[in-house]
Amino acid sequence: MPIITWNDLMSTDIEAIDSQHRVLIAIINKLHDAANDGHEKEVLGNVLKELIDYTEWHFAAEEGHMTAHGYPDYEKHKQEHKKLTEQVVDIQRQFEAGRIEMTFDVMRFLKGWLTNHIIDVDKRLGKFLSSKGLA
Repeated sequence: MPIITWNDLMSTDIEAIDSQHRVLIAIINKLHDAANDGHEKEVLGNVLKELIDYTEWHFAAEEGHMTAHGYPDYEKHKQEHKKLTEQVVDIQRQFEAGRIEMTFDVMRFLKGWLTNHIIDVDKRLGKFLSSKGLA
């Protein structure tokens, strides 16, 4: 059962960004399923690495749109990306060191992290990019 389900509230109205967000949701759901199914540390670690790698790529893509179109909140948005990436990398380090497990609290953090970022920060970016003619 997925921990996150895509809905219209998450739409930024920029298809490239929305499709990337759907991939992030799918990866978090895969991590959630693996944790619930009791998969070994290696499988969970691989999915967590996939999440980090894709998140970094996605953030770079978003930041590319921001710089290309002169987004006025670029620095603030970029700093939020940096903070969120650091938090997830910290989860990965703690997980690999055996200091935390993929618990409900970790999954709730990841869900909140992604959904709140999309619904708040990315929707503002989407409105800006739409005003510049992107769809």
